[in-house]
Amino acid sequence: MSTEHFTLTMSREFDAPREKVFDAWMEPDKLAQWFGPVEVEAPREKIIVEPRVGGIWQVVMVWSDEDGEQEAPIEAVITELETPALLVAQAKAAPDADHEFEEMRLEFEDLNGRTRMNVTQGPFESQEWVDMTRDGWATSFDKLDELLA
Repeated sequence: MSTEHFTLTMSREFDAPREKVFDAWMEPDKLAQWFGPVEVEAPREKIIVEPRVGGIWQVVMVWSDEDGEQEAPIEAVITELETPALLVAQAKAAPDADHEFEEMRLEFEDLNGRTRMNVTQGPFESQEWVDMTRDGWATSFDKLDELLA
């Protein structure tokens, strides 16, 4: 197992107030409408959000491929929460990962009615995982853009 770890950092601007962008992460009905890459869904009944430090933040992504319906659960605990500026959640890493937890840190900057969201996520085992995650977030954030419009 490698001891080297990789971190994803990216920013995205949305033409919406930061309260609205933040709420899209914290309200299950909204999360279900945008979360997951293209052709991946996050069914509302598989989302749990307890908006408090120590609360659960859980989403199950679902898609179909040649092997049938697939699921990828994200089971996290909120470790920091400053509405509407900061959400930090710690998730269990994949079973084959060489680390136990993965952190997702979301910072929401107010840009006079627009929002810059800064994402930091990791550790990942390889740059390939960082790149795949970045691509997945990019299409998810395209869906979030449409929801916020």
